[in-house]
Amino acid sequence: MGADHMDLHDLTSRRTFLEHAGRFGLGAAALGCLDGRATRTDGDPATPVGPHHTPRIKRVIWLCMAGGPSHLETFDPKTELARLDGQPMPESFTRGQPIAQLQGQQLKVLGPQYRFLPRGESGLPVAECLPHLASVADRLCVIRSMQTDQINHDPAHTVMNTGTSISGRPSMGSWVQYGIGSESQDLPGFVVLTSKGGRNPQPIASRQWSAGFLPGRLQGVEFQSSGDPVHYVNTPGGITLEQQRQLVDSIGRLNALRQQEIADPARATRIAQYELAFRMQTSVPELMDLADEPKEILEMYGTEGADGSFAANCLLARRLAERGVRFIQLYHRGWDHHGDLVKYMDVCTRLCDQPSAALIKDLAQRGMLDETLVVWGGEFGRTPMFQGKGSQAGRDHHIRGFSMALAGGGVKGGFAYGATDELGYHAVEHPVHVRDLHATMLHLLGLDHERLSVKHQGLDMRLTGVEPARVVHEILA
Repeated sequence: MGADHMDLHDLTSRRTFLEHAGRFGLGAAALGCLDGRATRTDGDPATPVGPHHTPRIKRVIWLCMAGGPSHLETFDPKTELARLDGQPMPESFTRGQPIAQLQGQQLKVLGPQYRFLPRGESGLPVAECLPHLASVADRLCVIRSMQTDQINHDPAHTVMNTGTSISGRPSMGSWVQYGIGSESQDLPGFVVLTSKGGRNPQPIASRQWSAGFLPGRLQGVEFQSSGDPVHYVNTPGGITLEQQRQLVDSIGRLNALRQQEIADPARATRIAQYELAFRMQTSVPELMDLADEPKEILEMYGTEGADGSFAANCLLARRLAERGVRFIQLYHRGWDHHGDLVKYMDVCTRLCDQPSAALIKDLAQRGMLDETLVVWGGEFGRTPMFQGKGSQAGRDHHIRGFSMALAGGGVKGGFAYGATDELGYHAVEHPVHVRDLHATMLHLLGLDHERLSVKHQGLDMRLTGVEPARVVHEILA
């Protein structure tokens, strides 16, 4: 039977109805949002549990430099490292420490490959390979004493996203939605965009934005920054919006009847996601159409449109923020610089420096930066020791001390917090673990990291886990 001859009201069999529904496209879109496992939570899983106190910000934009940018070539100047360039690395720094790819090798010091200059009125030192971020130095809050637990990429990303290296836990964007919900009715509350360019772009698994054991509707939705932004969300040929509206309403009624009999969080998620998928059919094309952006804005970001670049994704991040998306995560894959450090630092900074700074400036000129936290950094840093030889030298993975930069609502600008030792190896002043960064982010959003928890497998689970975590009040404005 042709779709335009099918009377949806005559379909009394739920199974038959859903078989026909697949032909209307929305089934794949809605079910595509259900990869995260949903289990029972206390109360209605569709109702946010917070905020616990007055929030300082409304949203987070997390710019993830996937692969691990070197703190020694970005935000952490080391004169002693430069003095010891080429000499053996003192064993007192490295004895008993975890090393990724330099095991059993003679360890030699690699000095900073770029000059650091004082920037802005604050004089915050920024490496010369980041001239655009240097232009917003007075808005940057640099944490120089970050630490994490895992020394390889995928588990380190998992720690950065979920607070633990154990797979299957909810991502931070999902926790934020669980805590305070989304401001958008027409877009997901948690959106992910990816780009690549540089040395050895590492793959990023979709479980990095999973909802884990939280309701599946809270997981991140990956948008493609070129082509169809969301698979299967477009209206199939020959189908009208009115027909799709009838389909969604009918599915909703069937699911609601079953939900009255047996309450199931997964079904509640499915009902909500069918409705969201329908609304996205009009909101997403408008979001992705950059034709209404002035030429000077496109030039500021360094893009000509939705071309899949990090620059285009930064502009889309601003547009998502304007439309009420709560948590926006941008991955740029290419920062894994084991070799040819200068060559690939130049590639990555050329692709990421200008749009990162443009996003901060754009949010500021629209009066949105004070209500947005922008986070810039990778899953770990790089070693003071070098890999390779001569001009092809690079740096290995490093977890004992590295840098991340913040900007926006609630944090001090033109400010550096914490410190690594004279060679940039250990965080020796005010160490900040990833858990502490998570606790601080949640605090700015109005959430108490110790109270934001879900009972799962007999435990009170939370983003910051069971290890000690603190809000880093010293960086707050």
